[in-house]
Amino acid sequence: MSKAPNNNWWRGGVIYQIYPRSFADSNSDGVGDLPGITAKLDYVAQLGADAIWLSPIFKSPMKDFGYDVSDYCDIDPLFGTLEDFRTLVQTAHAKGLKVVIDQVLSHTSDQHPWFAESRASRDNAKADWYVWADALPDGNPPNNWLSVFGGSSWQWDTRRKQYYLHNFLASQPDLNFHNPQVVEAILGTVKFWLELGVDGYRLDTTPFYFHDQQLRSNPPRDSSVAGDPALSDANPYGWQRHIYDKERPENLGFLQQLRALLDQYPNTTMVGEIGTDDSIATMAEYTSGGDKLHMAYSFDLLGKDSSAPYLHGLMQKFADKSKGGWPSWALANHDVERVGSRWGGPDRNLAMLRLAAVFQMCLRGSPCLYQGDELGLPEADVAFEDLQDPYGITMWPEFKGRDGCRTPMPWNSQAADIGFGDGQTQAWLPFTEAYRALAVDVQDRDAHSHLNFYRQLLQWRRTKPVLVHGEQTLLPVHSQVMAFVREHDGQRVLCAFNFSDQVASLHLSDALQAAHTLAVPGLSGGCLSAKTLAFEPYGGLLVQLL
Repeated sequence: MSKAPNNNWWRGGVIYQIYPRSFADSNSDGVGDLPGITAKLDYVAQLGADAIWLSPIFKSPMKDFGYDVSDYCDIDPLFGTLEDFRTLVQTAHAKGLKVVIDQVLSHTSDQHPWFAESRASRDNAKADWYVWADALPDGNPPNNWLSVFGGSSWQWDTRRKQYYLHNFLASQPDLNFHNPQVVEAILGTVKFWLELGVDGYRLDTTPFYFHDQQLRSNPPRDSSVAGDPALSDANPYGWQRHIYDKERPENLGFLQQLRALLDQYPNTTMVGEIGTDDSIATMAEYTSGGDKLHMAYSFDLLGKDSSAPYLHGLMQKFADKSKGGWPSWALANHDVERVGSRWGGPDRNLAMLRLAAVFQMCLRGSPCLYQGDELGLPEADVAFEDLQDPYGITMWPEFKGRDGCRTPMPWNSQAADIGFGDGQTQAWLPFTEAYRALAVDVQDRDAHSHLNFYRQLLQWRRTKPVLVHGEQTLLPVHSQVMAFVREHDGQRVLCAFNFSDQVASLHLSDALQAAHTLAVPGLSGGCLSAKTLAFEPYGGLLVQLL
């Protein structure tokens, strides 16, 4: 079968992540929805994004806010209808925006009809659609696998008198991808949305599709190995090397099947979420060869470390292992503390945040922005009694969960609910008073605001093919400065960023002949003198090379 045409819009395109529950509430029920998103698409288009990514909108009991799907082929009434979705897609396309949807394939809700049938008996048609196992002779689960959200990843079911696997909540049973019928059914759900005109998928929990059929226990993690930045030190999940419960070699074959399906539809793409013991290596493997994921992102830029040596190490590892694979670099998403606090610090250091934004836009790969990044929003402080995230409720107080990055988007500083809804209905999470001064209407009016900086940056980047499409070569590691060269179609640009709060300098080698510096919106604090780059704290510089 020949491939459908692909214009590679995703290769370097800017993706804007929307968390639907918290973006815009059009029907005054306290929850954001599809018509609310549709009404705000001009805002996203004017920002300069190429695509929107919608976190899950499928029918769900919402135990994990849509990441527990009960019907893969319908919209949850909280968000609207299939017709609302069609309208959103048509409107987005008319404004030049692609639509990427979140696909949660590794597990379903325990309220999915597939699971209801599977748990009914050991010999029904779907008995083997989920991962079931007998108890050990002493009644314990079959192995030591742990749930990301705490405790054992095995839940006893009194109907079958067996344990079932759940890598997340007990209400999120894992599908058995070793069963070809499951794979066929899943591919059918993916095709359903392709037929409705979606332009791609963000694949949730990509390494979790397959499990070790022998159910071998995971070994302990070497204490010297850094854990997943998305996980709290208080969570024992990070104490294991997850070599049997995820990242199994069979994943590659399934990704190839997915890619073959998408290749039948023009201009579509897949970006995988990678959270493994060595996420950069997995990203490289899952994007290699041009027959699996188009691109992938990890949690490696979603932690607190923003030092130049750390960033250099990530980029070097991906370059060494990628074999031409394409990354997607995100500094924030719906699962981690907002970058406005994580990297900006308690005082919301705008110099640091703007440096990080330019850095992200200069990297080889496809940048992904999380709603509110462009406003410089800090993490919201959500009281325990207001928490909705089961992860945070379980791990409180050492880990407060993900609600702090999911509070309502601030649109109007004067509105009672900062413009999220009608001002009369309590939102599903409390809005944050501190966001009033950072609301869209305030920043719209300020030519020097963070929002207008982002608009200018993204529009400027569109005029620089070398930054969108170019190859990337790292300069030697530096204690303060992250530096690399982008090259495309005869153009060479040196990108250098001082990720420290001290002055810094970088001497150019004889092989790097500077022509002139480039003016970049929001980037300052760097100068070129002869063959030396000098930087103020959190300063940066782009240099056109001969």
